[in-house]
Amino acid sequence: MDSPWDELTLAFSRTSMFPFFDIAHYLVSVMALKRQPGAAAVAWKNPLSSWFTAMLHCFGGGILSCVLLAEPPLRFLANTTNILLASSIWYIIFFCPCDLVSQGYSFLPVQLLAAGMKEVTRTWKIVGGVTHANSYYKNGWIVMIAIGWARGAGGTVITNFEQLVKGGWKPEADEWLKMSYPAKVTLLGSVIFTFQHTKHLAVSRHNLMFLYTMFLVATKITMMITETANVPFAPFEDTLSRMLFGWQQQFSSCEKKSETKSSFNGTGSSTSKPIAVASDTVKKKHTKKTE
Repeated sequence: MDSPWDELTLAFSRTSMFPFFDIAHYLVSVMALKRQPGAAAVAWKNPLSSWFTAMLHCFGGGILSCVLLAEPPLRFLANTTNILLASSIWYIIFFCPCDLVSQGYSFLPVQLLAAGMKEVTRTWKIVGGVTHANSYYKNGWIVMIAIGWARGAGGTVITNFEQLVKGGWKPEADEWLKMSYPAKVTLLGSVIFTFQHTKHLAVSRHNLMFLYTMFLVATKITMMITETANVPFAPFEDTLSRMLFGWQQQFSSCEKKSETKSSFNGTGSSTSKPIAVASDTVKKKHTKKTE
């Protein structure tokens, strides 16, 4: 007989994301789009462009994973129900009278609830990406990690490509150059679930899904309440970076110190030479006077 903990985690892993969790994901994604400068004006002037951008925000991870696996990028259009649901969310956010949806979303409890439910969908996407990649490349670690990361956080990369096409791309905001917190935590989750899938991590999938999801939700809510953008495991990143990639800096600092010491000794010896010469001249003058 399973323990209550196993029954809880197993029931949690079997939870369906449709429709409530998917609605939260679409809501958070489209609201992030609307908060961009000029997004509301574009929706009024060119609704088709705004709708296409919203679909990239909602289904960007699936599109990127299809591209990486040489599958049709428009495969997400086959799920008509989700497309209609995401399109409905986009329409009521941008064209609701008196902007009621945005005003309701401005309350912090609503934002916390939607953000927490969106993080739940992230876990399901990572697991689905790892499993889907394993069906193509059996125990291909790198491919499984890449597809799991793309499925869970590929929306930001796709939207960067969309900004590049529109001419609004900024290099400092590129995910490849400066990874955001969702990209980092998704990459960590993809590595963990890949190890679990290849039997290198002795833990059941439903337990790992529950623990990882609780970590995502707690971290996201804490960051929103405290209004901080600092990654919770930033100290671990700094320590690991110094351990793996900081040796060259340490050697260069030691070389600089040795160079400064040698230069100081050189200047000291050069200053001592004139003093010795001056003392010799004084002695010679004194002997001449005595003679």
